[in-house]
Amino acid sequence: MARVQQLTVPCAGTAQLVAQDCRTAHMKHSASHRGSTALTLVLQLPRRFGRALIWLYRHTLSPLVGYNCRHLPTCSAYGDEAIARYGLWAGGWMTLARLLRCNPLGTSGIDRVPEAAPQGARWYLPWRYGRWRGVYNPSHPG
Repeated sequence: MARVQQLTVPCAGTAQLVAQDCRTAHMKHSASHRGSTALTLVLQLPRRFGRALIWLYRHTLSPLVGYNCRHLPTCSAYGDEAIARYGLWAGGWMTLARLLRCNPLGTSGIDRVPEAAPQGARWYLPWRYGRWRGVYNPSHPG
């Protein structure tokens, strides 16, 4: 009687398995992440929508109005980064506060998106996400 020899082969993302089971183990592994990937895509729809609106503004209205933002990065780049980092709700409020500060009597200079959400900011207290006065520049305190 011939002896069947089993080979162990490393599978991507799994422990070393018998060669026969490697393909099915990989399929089970990818199937379990398929549901979470779909959920992630659905949860990111508002964020993508907000960023799409900013992209549309940048490529249609911004060239007509002119590039004359008082801050660095520009207000549209700030809004894009804030929405990408914090989502449409919190990033939208941060962007609104930034747009209201961008006027002849408002602030100017380097104003970056905060690394962490402001203390006290909650979804039911959205105005606390925005910096309504001053600029955020961690490299130049005070």
